[in-house]
Amino acid sequence: MATIVVGVTGGVAAFKAPIVVRECQRAGHDVYVAATQASLDFVGRSTWEGITSRPVVVDIAGEGRAEHVELARIADLIIVVPATANSLAHLAAGFADDMVSLTVLASDAPVVVAPAMHSNMWLAPATQANVRTLRERGVHVIDPTSGALGSGDSGVGRLPEPELIARQALAVLAEHQQASCALAGRRLVVTAGGTREPIDPVRFLGNRSSGRQGLAIASAAAHAGGSVQVIAANIESALLSALPAGVQVTRVGSALQMRDATIAAVARADALVMTAAVADFRPEVASVSKMKKDPTNEDVPTIRLIRNPDILAEIGHSEQRPPLVVGFAAETGTDEEILAYGADKAARKGADFICLNRVGESVGFGDVPNDIRLLDASGRIVGRYVGSKDEVATGLVGHMASFLDSLKR
Repeated sequence: MATIVVGVTGGVAAFKAPIVVRECQRAGHDVYVAATQASLDFVGRSTWEGITSRPVVVDIAGEGRAEHVELARIADLIIVVPATANSLAHLAAGFADDMVSLTVLASDAPVVVAPAMHSNMWLAPATQANVRTLRERGVHVIDPTSGALGSGDSGVGRLPEPELIARQALAVLAEHQQASCALAGRRLVVTAGGTREPIDPVRFLGNRSSGRQGLAIASAAAHAGGSVQVIAANIESALLSALPAGVQVTRVGSALQMRDATIAAVARADALVMTAAVADFRPEVASVSKMKKDPTNEDVPTIRLIRNPDILAEIGHSEQRPPLVVGFAAETGTDEEILAYGADKAARKGADFICLNRVGESVGFGDVPNDIRLLDASGRIVGRYVGSKDEVATGLVGHMASFLDSLKR
C-alpha cells in the first residue's frame, strides 16, 4: 500500500477528482487530499472528508503551515487534478502560496498533473512553456482531451476520464516503486568533483568540475535503494547538504587523497562510479610558503610536473575491483574524435563501462545539460543519455542496476 496525495485546484473539472481518489483507494492505497481554497467552490470539505475519512488540508488563514511538510514527507505519489493554467504556472515557477503547490515543492515523490482548461488557455504559449518546463523536471503531464468544455465551447482542454487519470498515475507509481528498490542491498562508491594539486599554500592546479553529475548519480542510486558513499573533491557544501539522508561523504582535496580514500572504500563495494575529474599531473614539489613575485627579477618560476596515479586503471585491473566499475571521460572535439578516445580509454582502464562526456561552454561542467555516450569495455556504444544531470543519472543508474542483476543469473 502506498500513500497518495491528490491535490485539487480551482477548476470546474474538480467535480471529477473524487473519482480519481476512489480509484486509488480501490487499488488499495491510502489517499490524502490537499485542496486550494478556490477548489472548495466545486467540491466541499464534507465531500472530501466523507471519501477519505480524514480532514482535507486547505490553505486558509489560521491553518498550520506545516501540513505541506508532513504530506510531502509521507507521499509516495502526488496527483494534481484538475491542474488549471494558474496552477501549472505556479508549479513551473516554484511558487508556494497554496497547499497544493507547497506540497509539490516540498516533496521528492513522483508528480502527475492532469490539466483542464479552455482551449485558448491550454494552447497559449505561456501554458505550453510551463508544461515543457514541468516535463523537463520529470513531472508526468497527462494531456487534456478534446470535447465539450465547461464554458460551453468545444475543443482541446477537457479533463481526461478520471479512471484513465488514476490508471496512468498508478502506473507511474508502480514504475517508481520498482526503480526505488533496483539497487536494494547494493553498496556503491561514487567519486565526484575536481582534485586540486597544491603549488603553494594559496595556489593550485585544478579544473572546472563542480561535482554535480556525480552527486546526481549518488542521489539516484540512493533513491534506488543503494547504500552510497561519495568521495567528494572540493565540492560546495550546499551541494553536498542536498544529498539524500544516509549518503556517506568523505571529503578529499588532491588526487593522492582521492586514491587512498577510493581504494579503502571499494573494498566492500558492489560498484564504483568515477565521475571525479582527477588531475593527471601535480607539481613535483609544493612550496611550503607563498611564491612571491620579485619586482627586481623578470624571471618566472618553473614548476616541474609529475604524473598522478591513474586511480581508475589501478582499481580496474586489481584483484580487489568491485563487480562493476564505471569511468568517466570528459572530452572536446568532433564525434569521431571523442568516440575514438573513449574506445581507447575503455580498452586501457579495465572498466566495465566508460561514460564519454562531451564538455564545452554550454554542455558538461556546472549546472548545464549533459550529453553522455555509454561505452562498454570493447568501446561499443550501449547507451546515450542527454538532458539534465538528474535525467542522465537516472538513466545510468538504471543501466547499472540491470548490469548488476545480470551478474546474479
